[in-house]
Amino acid sequence: MARSITRKSRKTKKVSSKEFKFTREMIPDNAGSSEYVSEYRELAWKTYQKLAMPTTSDEPWRRTDLRKLDAGSFHLPVNGDLSGYPEVPGELLEPLVSDQHGGQIAITPGETRSSVEQDLSALGVVFVDLKTAEEKHPELIELVMGKVVKSDEGKFAALGGALAKDGVLVYVPRNVKVEQPLHSIFWGPGIDLAYFSHILIWLEEGASLTYVHEAASPDESDGQTMHTGLIEINVEAGANLRFVELQSWGDHVWNFTHKRARVGKDANLDWVFAAVGSHLTKDFSDLDLVGEGAVGRMSGFYFTDKNQHLDHDTQQNHYAPNTTSDLLFKGALMEQSRSVWQGMIYVAPGAQKTDGYQANRNLVLSRQARADSIPGLEIMADDVRCTHGATVGKIDPDELFYLRSRGIMIPEAERLIVQGFFEPIMQRIPFDGVKNRLNEAINRKMS
Repeated sequence: MARSITRKSRKTKKVSSKEFKFTREMIPDNAGSSEYVSEYRELAWKTYQKLAMPTTSDEPWRRTDLRKLDAGSFHLPVNGDLSGYPEVPGELLEPLVSDQHGGQIAITPGETRSSVEQDLSALGVVFVDLKTAEEKHPELIELVMGKVVKSDEGKFAALGGALAKDGVLVYVPRNVKVEQPLHSIFWGPGIDLAYFSHILIWLEEGASLTYVHEAASPDESDGQTMHTGLIEINVEAGANLRFVELQSWGDHVWNFTHKRARVGKDANLDWVFAAVGSHLTKDFSDLDLVGEGAVGRMSGFYFTDKNQHLDHDTQQNHYAPNTTSDLLFKGALMEQSRSVWQGMIYVAPGAQKTDGYQANRNLVLSRQARADSIPGLEIMADDVRCTHGATVGKIDPDELFYLRSRGIMIPEAERLIVQGFFEPIMQRIPFDGVKNRLNEAINRKMS
């Protein structure tokens, strides 16, 4: 049986210090919102007020310091004010996983643009921005909002729950197979702004979908911007979801996200992460396998440079027997950047025949870069197979010598080695467009 390591609570103390200047009056007041949504946001706000700003004395935040976050400088973007803001680059709107979209939503500070194939709407598929969802689909909102990610999971989870007026609702009815992928992008330009997003994904029994969501912004040279996001995923029995999540925030953005997927009986989730942007990211990503035979795969790609700090906290929770989870995160680090990965496989009592795997591999490309990798297991059943591993290393000088002996210059040789390092992740991504985007990020970082 695997060695047991007790996981720490993620919740923070109820003593506050450095605070934001947000007020209760900033809670979205959508005339079309249901009583449930209003109560949910009100409760999240009260929870936010009770919880402290995380510090390095809190175990989940021990390696991520927020003291340089200028919390008091942030304000909400003004609706409709696009003056001076660059528009979403055209390449971010292009299809990544197919020749065309089944639907696309682009959320910007001034407006939300959306399009959905009529055939999908006829099948009952709902793919709308959050405001429209609150007005036209309150019954769906009530079934998923706040049911997977709870507002008391942390101060940023509560803040996002209270203030997020932008987001997406994806709903696929029972046994509906969506052939063309759906795509959304959250675009957050500017400085001294606070963006909040809430993504809701619900696949009913036997449904299938491929969905790509990206959060992005241009680089800004003066000031900070903050994004706080929630993603709630519910994959019911026998459903199949492929979810590609891209993070390409500008290097001035402080990014905080709470995400959880709940996977039902014999359902399957293939979850791909890719993070190349932001100044600092603290990301909580949980996979809850709640039905017998549920399968979840998590594939992570990250590449840091300058003084970037990316902290990914993952949990693979096996709550039912005969469930399978497979996590592989790979990252490369340059200059003075730092990555943190904290992973936990949890097997609940009675969750026999669990098969859990997690691995984190890091390639450090400069002496000043640092990678922290902390895998963990908590096993409460006795008939399981759970393994984990973590590595941190540098470029093999023999590999570099081999390439140089064949006339390849050092920069190109290093780039080839880095691409080879990421190849196991690329093989897990069945989409050429996503692979090309990640290879472009490698080339850009190493240029």
